[in-house]
Amino acid sequence: MQFCDECGSMMKSQDGKMVCSGCGATAQKDEERAAEFVSTETQTDDDVIETEEGMSFEGKPTANDVICESCGHTEAWYTIKQTASADEPPTRFFKCKECGYRWREYN
Repeated sequence: MQFCDECGSMMKSQDGKMVCSGCGATAQKDEERAAEFVSTETQTDDDVIETEEGMSFEGKPTANDVICESCGHTEAWYTIKQTASADEPPTRFFKCKECGYRWREYN
């Protein structure tokens, strides 16, 4: 990776030179490290965590060992995501079946 000397943002390769994604400044490629650079055109959503208000949890497993902080109901849909490094436990994301309140639990 190459970073902008002006603002510190990450630079991307464009037309044979490096262009800052933040301020637009240009610089020559660091040829010694050029083989290490990886450019991507798209990003997948494989690691996106469902946090949007309208996101549906229905049809996913349910948990009976939780209590909703909002309404006190004892059933919630949940999903598990690895949000930290692999040696850390995963995070459980809940949505109350009664009122729709959302919360997370770190193990």
